[in-house]
Amino acid sequence: MKLFVTGAAGFIGSNYVRWVLANSDHEITVFDKLTYAGNRASLDDVVDDRRCRFVQGDICDQDAVTEHLPGHDAVVHFAAETHVDRSISDPYAFVHTNVFGTNVLCDIARRSDVQRFLHISTDETYGSIEEGSFAEGDLLTPRSPYSAAKAGSDLLALSYHTTYGLPVVVTRCSNNYGPYQFPEKLIPLFTTNLLDGKTVPLMGDGGNIRDWIHVEDHNRAAHLVLERGEVGEVYNIGAHNEVTNRDITERLLALTGRDESAIEWVPDRLGHDRRYSVDIDKISALGWTLERDFDQGLEHTVDWYRTHRDWWEPLKARAGL
Repeated sequence: MKLFVTGAAGFIGSNYVRWVLANSDHEITVFDKLTYAGNRASLDDVVDDRRCRFVQGDICDQDAVTEHLPGHDAVVHFAAETHVDRSISDPYAFVHTNVFGTNVLCDIARRSDVQRFLHISTDETYGSIEEGSFAEGDLLTPRSPYSAAKAGSDLLALSYHTTYGLPVVVTRCSNNYGPYQFPEKLIPLFTTNLLDGKTVPLMGDGGNIRDWIHVEDHNRAAHLVLERGEVGEVYNIGAHNEVTNRDITERLLALTGRDESAIEWVPDRLGHDRRYSVDIDKISALGWTLERDFDQGLEHTVDWYRTHRDWWEPLKARAGL
């Protein structure tokens, strides 16, 4: 099978490429714009694999997508603007990339007769929930420009299935952690700051709850949906590792040998969702199970950042983090 993987120089996408090459005989075209969060160095260990081809391109560029997408059996669509804080300061970029870019891909994919179109989304499209967990059929109530743009892209992709018969499947995953994550997100930012002897900016009261899943567990689930998911359906992916941001911070302090004096309390994010949680019965019914223990996975992740300064230090310097 030939896969056209968008956003594959980013965090989750680069880990997906690495996993697929190690666990299948598929061929992959990496299609990535190389924005600030896309890093060619994240693929250094696989660029010499003859099954992997890199193309620098923008999903919003219809000519580029038309040139490179046809001839592939499936599209795996990771490419997106993803940082909530950036979406608050510049919502236009999020709507353009996440909605318009998804439309470009869907339109050209349906004209190219692809066999599968896997759209990677987020649990943030459901909004915040005080108790219980969201199921796939629940109402989407996104509360940030990022999550609203992702919800729009979900609905757009699914409409291409209903209207044109494009074989779309959608996944909505909880918060990912692991290697190669751009150091603006909580775990890599806090980890690298702590390793450098700096403080960490903890928002609000630190009580916001997220469900954390290792990126490899996410990618195994996503690939299972690509291969076995029912067309036109949505699949939640989560780990039931629900912890507060304060608890994550304390775990990272312990793993880096720092104490609570390293915490810098900062004003809360506008519209900060309190808790995310998704029901995972549907993905579990496909045969997927969680493999990574959270405590061990977090420890391994901190160790990865400790031993890969050459990867993240230039990124933080360029971004002013």
